[in-house]
Amino acid sequence: MSERDRKPPFRRQGGKFPGKPRGFDRPQAWRERDGGAEGPVILYGWHTVTLALGNPRRRIRKLYLTENAARRLADEHIETRVTPEIVRPSEIDQRLGPDAVHQGLLAEADPLPSPDIDTLDPEGMILVLDQITDPHNVGAILRSAAAFDVKAIVTTARHSPEATGVLAKSASGALELVPIITVQNLARALARLNERGFQTVGLDSAGDTDIAAVALRQPLALVLGAEGKGLRQLTRETCSVVARLDMPGAIKSLNVSNAAVLALYVGASRLGLMGG
Repeated sequence: MSERDRKPPFRRQGGKFPGKPRGFDRPQAWRERDGGAEGPVILYGWHTVTLALGNPRRRIRKLYLTENAARRLADEHIETRVTPEIVRPSEIDQRLGPDAVHQGLLAEADPLPSPDIDTLDPEGMILVLDQITDPHNVGAILRSAAAFDVKAIVTTARHSPEATGVLAKSASGALELVPIITVQNLARALARLNERGFQTVGLDSAGDTDIAAVALRQPLALVLGAEGKGLRQLTRETCSVVARLDMPGAIKSLNVSNAAVLALYVGASRLGLMGG
């Protein structure tokens, strides 16, 4: 049997979506959570969708592919898990908008479950996000977190973007690699991390000391605040240390996703987590 004979079966729908899929809307830039049940997650782009297909914890409801994307999946022996529907690229464009780089793949899936903070192993590093609402920034932070083997990201149920659409694409598959723990009250979550032995280090431009001068230890929780507002007062008060990232140049502050990757590099280097 040839490789092409082993391709997964594809269902054609006359080149069009068979009506609007249930719960499927154009992804918004971000939508505030309210702590209730989340709707379906929209995933698009090669890395985002293929890592979701490879994650047994992710339930895929529907999968839309262009012919080129379907051929590439078959050539790379990636199981689709559900029977995909073949559509034209322009029809995915209509669902996502013309600026979405979908590479011919779009999936509708269930959200991943949020673990409990008490299930975290007391080792390595985690990130805590204090009301960071921009999905591009959160997605980029997730991608960096996956690169540095961050054990989890803790974020608030409200004032944070849902793990769908733009955020998922910006994360480039990292949603499947880094658990997201959603909490109702960030200060209480930080207090619980302190009780469990985590060193909670808040990052703020007005921090008391440069993070390079802090005696870092495992398990380490790096706490990041929203751009402009920074850490909220109660968050600052609950952290065991509030530190800054000193810059040698004229600009002293960084985009929050850039600050995250720099802090992760400092943390991983100081804790001996860089491998080798």
